[in-house]
Amino acid sequence: MKATISHKKKSYSIDFSKPLDISIPLRGESSNVNAWYTEPPKITPHTAGDFVGKVTEGASTNFNDIWFNPHAHGTHTECVGHITAEFHSVNQNLKAFFFLASVVTIAPEKQNEDFVISKKQLQYALKGFKGDALVIRTLPNLKEKLNRQYSNSNPPYLLEEAVNYLVELGVNHLLVDLPSIDKEKDGGALLGHNAFWNTSGLVRKHATITEFVFVANTIKDGLYFLNLQVAPFENDASPSRPVLFKIEEY
Repeated sequence: MKATISHKKKSYSIDFSKPLDISIPLRGESSNVNAWYTEPPKITPHTAGDFVGKVTEGASTNFNDIWFNPHAHGTHTECVGHITAEFHSVNQNLKAFFFLASVVTIAPEKQNEDFVISKKQLQYALKGFKGDALVIRTLPNLKEKLNRQYSNSNPPYLLEEAVNYLVELGVNHLLVDLPSIDKEKDGGALLGHNAFWNTSGLVRKHATITEFVFVANTIKDGLYFLNLQVAPFENDASPSRPVLFKIEEY
């Protein structure tokens, strides 16, 4: 199905029959992607007395209980409530679900013992930036990202200056293929998160960060139409399924 959308007085043609899913599926296995020192997610038949919620065990339906942490176990979208004492729900703060999004690929650079994404790298990658959303794919981009165990691995992250630059550009929805935009162990500073949501000023409640995406190498850098859907959890974060669509400007 094809459609035409308008954005800032420009029109774009989109083929909705060709989605590019950049989410990581959640599995109840130890091989599921993981971070933040948590146990693997669990998907198990519900039990109550003699009842086991599994057709092969005699039940009429499969009736599973699921345990997971949205921040640790896969693609999730979070709002400012992730770092504030005051409760904020991503289900209430995310009001729209379709955006123009730029996809860029960046190789994090070495800084002391870390690998980071700097303002200079983003300035180079985002010349002529368009859209409301930005998807960052990091190199190397291996399929191992789908089941990597990130705890105590000091993954790459964005420098505070880089995040400030994204805010200046007008990025309202940031998607990364990392467990966090911040350093794994930073003493709770969360410089990137605080900068993105501007917690020291007028808080950007509408803005979201999506972590743990996976952008296949077959998806080229460029401008896309993004559908960012979250499960309707009244929580600071929710599992999400960002889907890209190729577009043609005319």
